[in-house]
Amino acid sequence: QLQASGGGLVQAGGSLRLSCANTGRTWSNYIMGWFRQAPGKEREFVAAIRWSGGSAYYYADSVKGRFSISGDKVKNTVDLRMDSLKPEDTAVHHCAAAAQRLITSVVTNADYYTYWGQGTQVTVSS
Repeated sequence: QLQASGGGLVQAGGSLRLSCANTGRTWSNYIMGWFRQAPGKEREFVAAIRWSGGSAYYYADSVKGRFSISGDKVKNTVDLRMDSLKPEDTAVHHCAAAAQRLITSVVTNADYYTYWGQGTQVTVSS
């Protein structure tokens, strides 16, 4: 089960840290991703991390340089640090898990993620 937390209301330029707790599974055995969906828009990829000996990181172009995904193997959590937030970042953010062996070209595709947590709302005011 995946449990996301850390959302809230913040002014533009502010920061938030989302956390995804992965109970029952070891996150390092999966690709862990964050997706978001704003009202009236399709769900979109935000970031993902793959642990396979080392770590591989994937980011949507819209968040590169502002967001950072990281994993804590001891706590079995995956965090999303969000800096320089913009009003367009407003959305419900979900964490999800996909098979470790997923090929890189589809890491950003939500259809390949098997496990999903409930969302946490991020609202950025202008």
